[in-house]
Amino acid sequence: MGNPMRIRATTTNGVTEVKALMSHPMETGLRKDPSGAPIPAHHIKNVTAKHNDKVVLAAEWGAAVSQNPFLQFRFNGGAPGDKVSIQWTDNTGDSRTDEVVLT
Repeated sequence: MGNPMRIRATTTNGVTEVKALMSHPMETGLRKDPSGAPIPAHHIKNVTAKHNDKVVLAAEWGAAVSQNPFLQFRFNGGAPGDKVSIQWTDNTGDSRTDEVVLT
């Protein structure tokens, strides 16, 4: 779905910092379109981040997260050349996975 995530991951002194910008409408289901019809809920439910296939972050989100969410986190470990991937699944069954190589 949509545009790829913009992920940046760097490691310094054994600590890896990951920043990700996810493209997603994040509709709550409470808003209405200009004609007054409700806009259906469409939001990310689950986010998982992995470092070399090991889960380093797992989150459950709801409709209260803003459109095009930004995620930032740190974990111990990581070396230049390692892979970090982020995967999300939304309430309509859509999902997306993107990865980046640590610098």
